[in-house]
Amino acid sequence: MTVFLLCLSMLGWTNTRLQAETVRVYAAVSLIGSMKQIERIFEEESEIEVSMSFAASSTLARQIERGAPADVFISANPAWMDYLESQGLIHPDTRTDLLGNSLAVVVPRGEGFQIEWEKGFDFAAAFEGPLALADPDLVPAGIYAKQALARMGWWAALKGRLAVCQNVRSALAFVEQGACAAGVVYATDAVSSDRVEALAVFPIGMHDAIVYAAALLKGRDVANSRRFLDFLKSAAAYDVFREDGFRIPVSLREIEQHGRD
Repeated sequence: MTVFLLCLSMLGWTNTRLQAETVRVYAAVSLIGSMKQIERIFEEESEIEVSMSFAASSTLARQIERGAPADVFISANPAWMDYLESQGLIHPDTRTDLLGNSLAVVVPRGEGFQIEWEKGFDFAAAFEGPLALADPDLVPAGIYAKQALARMGWWAALKGRLAVCQNVRSALAFVEQGACAAGVVYATDAVSSDRVEALAVFPIGMHDAIVYAAALLKGRDVANSRRFLDFLKSAAAYDVFREDGFRIPVSLREIEQHGRD
């Protein structure tokens, strides 16, 4: 009986240890392709298991606020990271601006139309049917899209023709399936699909800078989480991000170069 209980005890300790070694990452859905590759590379190099969850940054932040077991959070804008920091849920000293991105207008492949980046241009009349975009009140991609369309003076004419989606990948899917004649997504989403084409990338200054913020969350296994966060800023990770079209902030280029030295 004693030996049996000891075995059960050791088994329980092993399971707890394995669970503790798993790094649980909550990341913006626009990162899904890159992060799955980085997960594989990191696991092979570190022998630490990684569990990924993807959704809109707003959805993930709310889940974390309600106690979801996340170790690392990567938001598609700083605002939702600010929110978790205001709740005392992140380690502020680990917060970093990880990546940059751009916005693009996409259409089903072969169904393009002309866009002129002028305030007098009638963008709403350039295509028929709804415009797909992520929720402009909550989801970073949608917030950026609304900013850009409003600054061009195009938002008012489009408000009644929006196909509002839970996240940017859902907006992309609407265009891929032909349910929408056009959509506004991240430039990286546009190049990830062979069923759509990017008509144009929004010029700089039309919306707030698109910055992906990353940080460790409190109350979790900090050692392994910190190792994973450091890996996200390594040369190997940035090779993946760059290939997928993400921009590396100037402040991190020295870190990347140091990783290659």
